Amino acid sequence: MKTHAQTSRSVIRLSVVAPAHNEEENIDELVKQVGDALSELDFEFEFVIVDDGSTDATKAKVLAHQTHRPWVRCISMINTPPNAGNGQSAAFYAGFRAAQGELIALLDADLQNDPADIPAMLTLLEESDADFVQGDRSAARAQGDAKIRQLGSWVGRKFRLWVLGDTIRDTGCSLRVMKREIALQLPLEFKGMHRFIPATARHLGYTVIEMPVSHRHRHAGTPKYGMGITKRAIPGLIDLFAVRYMRNRRRPITSIEAINHAPTDPTKPAREEAIAK
Repeated sequence: MKTHAQTSRSVIRLSVVAPAHNEEENIDELVKQVGDALSELDFEFEFVIVDDGSTDATKAKVLAHQTHRPWVRCISMINTPPNAGNGQSAAFYAGFRAAQGELIALLDADLQNDPADIPAMLTLLEESDADFVQGDRSAARAQGDAKIRQLGSWVGRKFRLWVLGDTIRDTGCSLRVMKREIALQLPLEFKGMHRFIPATARHLGYTVIEMPVSHRHRHAGTPKYGMGITKRAIPGLIDLFAVRYMRNRRRPITSIEAINHAPTDPTKPAREEAIAK
């Protein structure tokens, strides 16, 4: 019987990718919860944690888990700004290219996403024959979020619908599962593009469906990415129009090889043979 210790020699079905910037207080519980949630799966998985310029013990914590959890991997971002990271988009970009799975699941490292939702998302992906399952925390957050935050989310959805025709209810939810081919096509080398992952997947022609998922308060520490509504609103609006511009400029890159199937001259071999003689 195969075990998860064989991931380096086996075909990995699922890669879970989580960016982490100064999340030392959450790493141990994060790794435990991912292992608990996925240990009953009948296929191989890996957990890729992207250390995005952390200045605390995040990287050391991840590496410590590798001694007894061989499915844990650590990808370290380099050339990050002093005392900062390159951001979620860049971290996801690096994580996707390091991931080996046929399917890729995304998580935030702050434990607000529940890894226990992933198996149900995988089942829905297969049963619906979809390419991408996007988590929707709307129902869960409606009970606990402040009114101003709920208003901000509503305004954001309306702007995305108006500018991009994006009907995804909770595009800010990082919990999602997609086919690897989608992940590798996302232009995440551009800052802020992680906010438009499901919309971009749809624009690329993939089937994106949504599934209600749970939402939890941060386990420990303080937010490292996208802090504050005012700090997100203006950059988010600029990014929205940038995405629309890039979408309008995108051109299909699919192609096939053209081959001449016309019959060859039947007299040609005879002439060549005569010349040789």
